[in-house]
Amino acid sequence: MSHALDPAAQEADAALFAIETEIDWLSAVSPTGNHDRWTAFVGSEYRAAPALTYAPHATDFDALRGRLTELPLDDIEHPLIELLLREKRSELQRQIDLVALRGKDGFIQASVALFGAPDAVLLRQAREILENVPVVADPSDPVGAGEIAVAALAARDVYKKADPDFDFGVFVEADINSALMVNHGTLWIDADTKVPRDRVGALIAHEVGTHVVTRQNGRRQPLKQMETGLPDYDPLQEGLATLAEWLAGCLPPQRLRVLAARVVAADMAIAGRSLEEVFTCLHETHSITRHAAFDTAVRALRGGGLTKDAVYLEGLVDLLAWLGEGHDIAPLYAGKFALSQLPTISKLTEEGFLLPPALLPTHLTGEGCAARLDAARTTPITEFYSKDLT
Repeated sequence: MSHALDPAAQEADAALFAIETEIDWLSAVSPTGNHDRWTAFVGSEYRAAPALTYAPHATDFDALRGRLTELPLDDIEHPLIELLLREKRSELQRQIDLVALRGKDGFIQASVALFGAPDAVLLRQAREILENVPVVADPSDPVGAGEIAVAALAARDVYKKADPDFDFGVFVEADINSALMVNHGTLWIDADTKVPRDRVGALIAHEVGTHVVTRQNGRRQPLKQMETGLPDYDPLQEGLATLAEWLAGCLPPQRLRVLAARVVAADMAIAGRSLEEVFTCLHETHSITRHAAFDTAVRALRGGGLTKDAVYLEGLVDLLAWLGEGHDIAPLYAGKFALSQLPTISKLTEEGFLLPPALLPTHLTGEGCAARLDAARTTPITEFYSKDLT
């Protein structure tokens, strides 16, 4: 039996949804001119990179903060829903602080408050990966953004057969700070992206099969935060997305090494290291390719030091440990939430306030996926890569 949210919960939920869209912290802290910056860095013989620059933003932070304080949270009837929405309000306040401090002193502290910092255990795991996972060159036969977009649209058609309401935009744009990314349900592909042909399916599983599918399932939920993301949802999302690459049969060792390098880079950003110092460490000490080391350094230093990239490895480690306990993976696709919130999500689903996932990713049912999922439950993180790609 389903239950509707009470009016105060509906009002607060809708307002939080709208405010998060307006903040759009990811776009706000994404540097512009990255391709020119790389060219200049190469021209300096990898010694000096131009300063990071950003698109202007005109967000009225005080107005957003005022709207957050006016939410009728005290009037929400269900205590678990009230708790989730209170935590979401706090997270949005931290997002506002992050954007307001872009390029200023205090940004790194705002990032740590929002995304956390790598702890000693995660740093040790990252360094073990960099020391033990083999360095393997990418295979030849690369494909570009156009072919990736075609594959994404083909995946969309497959999912639409299972759910006619399934939809998302696909855009190829220059200078988007990532080879591929989903932002607010839209897939963006950098115009200069080139990836090995064998990686395309895994990337689609990551972006569409995880980020878009969970958003689509979240869109069906009475609680709109399941679409945009409950507090601290990033680690589980990125853990599921990286696992999707493994389940799709193409998680190369160099991909795992880059995720580990992101943890090292985040730690160096907190320590106040420069972009050039991060690049040198990743390339010369850890054998990350020059372009990947530069990209990782830029991502870690954007805004003044963004620790978000450490959650990829953190989320993967936590997810693998959870799977190792024998849990069913399907409930994790009901929307965007943190692994620690699963008991709350399950209880609200049992009570009829939330729905189980209507759509599961195709990488859970393809040939060999079941065996790869079983293997994931027992594979150490230093061996979590596709061995047939070495």
